[in-house]
This record gives sequence, structure tokens and C-alpha cells, in this order.
Amino acid sequence: MDSVDLKKSNMNWGQFFPFLNWLPTLTRDTLKADLIAGLTVALVAIPQSLAYAQLAGVPAYYGLYASLLPVIIGSLMGSSPVLSTGPVAMTSLLTAASVMTLAAYGTDQFYTYVILMALLSGLIQIALGVGRMGVLINFLSYPVLRGFINAAAIIIGLSQLPSMLGLKLKNSTHFLSDIFHVIEHAFQMHTLSFIFGISSLTLLILMKKFTPKLPGVLIVVIVATTASYFLGFEAKGGTVVGIIPQGLPSFSVPEVNWVASMHMLPAAFVIAIISFMEAMSSSKIIAIKTRTRWDENQELIGQGLAKVVAAFSHSMPVSGSFSRSALNLATGAKTGMASVFSALLVLITLLFFTPLLHHLPKPVLASVIMMAVFSLIDFKTIKDAWTAHKSDGIAAIVTFIATLAFAPNIQNGILTGIILSLILFLMRTMKPRIVILGEDENGILRSARSHNLPKLSSKVTTIRFDGQLYFANVNYFEESVLYLVSHDPDLKAILVVGDAINGIDSSGVEMLKNLLERLEQSGITLAFCNLKAPVQAVIDRTVLKEMILPKNIFYTVRSGLKALDDRFSEPAEAAEPEKDKPEENKIKSEET
Repeated sequence: MDSVDLKKSNMNWGQFFPFLNWLPTLTRDTLKADLIAGLTVALVAIPQSLAYAQLAGVPAYYGLYASLLPVIIGSLMGSSPVLSTGPVAMTSLLTAASVMTLAAYGTDQFYTYVILMALLSGLIQIALGVGRMGVLINFLSYPVLRGFINAAAIIIGLSQLPSMLGLKLKNSTHFLSDIFHVIEHAFQMHTLSFIFGISSLTLLILMKKFTPKLPGVLIVVIVATTASYFLGFEAKGGTVVGIIPQGLPSFSVPEVNWVASMHMLPAAFVIAIISFMEAMSSSKIIAIKTRTRWDENQELIGQGLAKVVAAFSHSMPVSGSFSRSALNLATGAKTGMASVFSALLVLITLLFFTPLLHHLPKPVLASVIMMAVFSLIDFKTIKDAWTAHKSDGIAAIVTFIATLAFAPNIQNGILTGIILSLILFLMRTMKPRIVILGEDENGILRSARSHNLPKLSSKVTTIRFDGQLYFANVNYFEESVLYLVSHDPDLKAILVVGDAINGIDSSGVEMLKNLLERLEQSGITLAFCNLKAPVQAVIDRTVLKEMILPKNIFYTVRSGLKALDDRFSEPAEAAEPEKDKPEENKIKSEET
């Protein structure tokens, strides 16, 4: 069987096992490219994984375990094979913040709950993917996400100050009080730790600016570890990574505490959504640059399976890494084999080289974390959101402030932002624009009020309703129509231009039924024109069809105006107007 036949036979199975889609495309050249990319990413992933384990509040080797099997599963089962899965800063911070409310920081119970968090958040992602509910991600608006990321980046950076200064302080339930606590005890800092931390951070910044192609993180870690060994940093009171167990992680079913699980579910849901947002942003960029298809639901499944595998291998929650995925793509990765090669180098490190990491100073890991989150801070995005729409800017600012205020429980900050953005959205749609139309000298329909134009007819008021007619705005529509009736004694009909009405729900049907009855008692006709097919379909299958009558539904504004004007200018016994004809000329319309 040749590669073409193999590819065809794998096409159906590839929906369930995505790696079957790219497995037949492997060649000597693609394997070579993937090997180079995988090794390059691993050289960055290894020191980063140690740093993010520190951020999550677990031993350093948890980060290495998270860079092994979860990386392979993420590449095999996700729809974006070039996406690099593993420990990331945001997910690590969310994990630590969520677990520290249930167990003391640095205890065995804390570590158990971190593993449980990986399991819960992974199962949630799998459930969302299997249920084809990736669309739920759209409820997290971009302004809310940017407000959260900016605040979280600041929190992550400042949370590393104790490690950077060599201070051993206990975390409280309030992040801001922890920062003041650090400031109060700054004079007690361990001088050598501060030197290691600040010099590492400075070197990382300089290397990123002047030698961006070099693996700055790896170089800094090697130099710092070597200096730590020869200077006796640990013996002089400095904190180092310490002993990292050699060999493979144990693979077993995580310990599940059902009471704790119920408390952790909201935070697990937030971690599932936020970590997927990071993976999604990388996957979209990869799909555009490689011109490949990306399936958000399959990626949810892939990322969820990676988290579950992380839990079974006694590790921490993982996610798609934006920086490592970009590096993977930039160094020529072609398939998921790049991640497999990256994981193999991590495996070799676990088997043979963990003793070399013993003297790695924790202040250096703090500088690696700080450097990683510096690029996440971008206040311009909040300003742009405000410029585009003030409600978006308000959502971003409130999310930013709430995230800082709720820290370390930063998941409450993004939940606040999501709820606020939905409320603001409902407020906007509760009162959509209703425009009384007039015709200018060029025959274009415009807002009569904005352009100081007369009504289209003395007895007929033509309005355009710019929105879907649904439960949240039906009262506003009814009140607006009744206002027109009460303020125009000569009014005989209201013609609703429906080209901006995308749908009507049952609340809209009930409101129109009551409004039609009320207007009929007052001798007012409610007519419609330019209705879209979905709206017309609702009218045809409900009581509205008999109430509105075909003679009050028109194809165009011109035909509607003519028919209604003729009807109310003739004697009552005059013949019924001719049926509206679709071939009549339309008046040009402009959205205003």
C-alpha cells in the first residue's frame, strides 16, 4: 500500500485520531526539520518547565513531567500538530491560586490538589470538545481577555519578588497584602539571591534585544547553575532547585477527593477556558501560516487529554504555549513529530542529567518567569477597546481591576469580566436603534432626524429596526411604536423596514400579536417590508400570518408606501390595492 492509499484509508479515522492525517506525510526531510525544531524547543522548554513548576507551587520535577507525555499526547490528538503543549505561566498561576484556598502552600495535600486540578480541567475540555461546544469560547470577549491577561501578568511578575529577593515569606489570602509584606521585609533580603536574580533578568533582556536567535533562557540557566555550584550559593543560604528524581514519572490513577472536587470545579472550568484561549490563539496563527485547517473542538479534546495524562503521570495542568509554538513554527516544524522529539530530549534529561540541575538558583527561575510575562503586558489593547466601543473598554478596565483585587483568586476577576460583558451586550441589544426614515435628494433612505428630512408620507411613518426582535427588546419595540402613534394624530399606518431584523423569537411573536390587536382598535395598520426569509418563515407558521395579512407585507419600501398611501387616500369602499409586485423598483437604502 503506497502513501496515497494509506492517506485515503486514514481519512475517516483521522477525525478521531488526528495524527493519522499527518503520519503518512512523514519523509526524511520532514523528520529532519521536526528533529531540529523539537530539539530547539526542548532547550527552551526544560528551563521554562522548571520555572513554571515553581509558579504553580509544586516541585521542579513536576514541570519536567509535564513536558514529557502531555506534550506527545497534545501533538498526536490535537488538530494543530505544530502546537507546542506543556507548562505555561498563566495556567500555572491559575492552578496555584485555585489550590491555595484549599490546602497549605507547599504541602503534600497541595500537590495532590494540583494533580486533581489537571484531571478536572482536562475532563472539562474533553467534555466541551466531544459536545462540540467550542463555540462557548466566544463568550470570553477579547477586551475581557486582555484586561485579565494584563492584570495576571503583573500578578505573576510581582509574585516572584520573594524568590528574587531570597525572602521566605508565607502567602496570605490577599495578593496586595503579600506585596506590602515583601516591601516591609525588603531590607532582610538575601543579597546573593538578589544578585543572581537581577543579573539573570538583565542578561535575559539584553540577549532578547541583541541576540534574539540564541537560546537565552538556556544560556542563562547554564551560566547561573555553574556559578551557583562554584560560589557555593546553597551553602551560603541561597535556595536552589535541589534534588530532582531520576527516571520516568510514576503512572497511576490520581487521588480524587469528591468534596474538594466540587469546590474546585468553578476554578477548573476557568482554567479549562483560559488555557484553551492561549492554545487557540497559537493554533489560529499556525493555521494561517501553514494554510491548514484547524478544528477548535478537536483541539479541546487534544488539550484535555494532555491534561488528563498530566494528572495520571502526577504532574500539573498544561496548555498550548504561545512562545514555544512560535519557536516551533519558526524553526521549521512540519508535523507533530517535532513535539515527540522535544519530549524525548526531556526524557533523556530525566534519565541522565537531573543531577546537573541541583544547583540551579530559584531566583534565576523567578527571572525566567518575569521575563516571560513582560511581553504579555500591553495596555494599548485596553485603550483600543475603549476607542472602538466604550462598553468594551469598561469591560476590559473592570476585569483588570477585579483581577488585581481578587488576587490570588484571579479566576474571580475573569468571571466578573465575562458577566459584565454579557450584561453590557444585553443592554446594547435591549435598545437597538430605531430610525424614522426620510428620503434625500438622491433617493437614499436616511435618518429623518439626523439629516433633517421630512417623513416619506404624511399618513405613513416608515421605521427601520436595527436588531433581532427577541425577549430582551420586545418591550422597547412596542413602546417605540406606541410613542409614534400617540404623537402623530394623522398617522394611519406604520411601515417597518425589516432588512435589519435577523430573527423573531416567541416573545417577539407574542408582542406583535398584542400590538396588532391594540393598533387595530385604534385604526392603525402595522405593515412590513424587506423581510428576511427566517423572519417571514416565523410569520408564516404562527398566528401572525392571519393577523398581519398578505396585503400588509411588501417586497420593497416603494411598493409598501404606494399601497398604503393609496389605501388611505381612497374612500373606505374602494377596491383593495393590487398585490405587491416583486419587480417594482427599490428605493436605495443606506445604513445610518
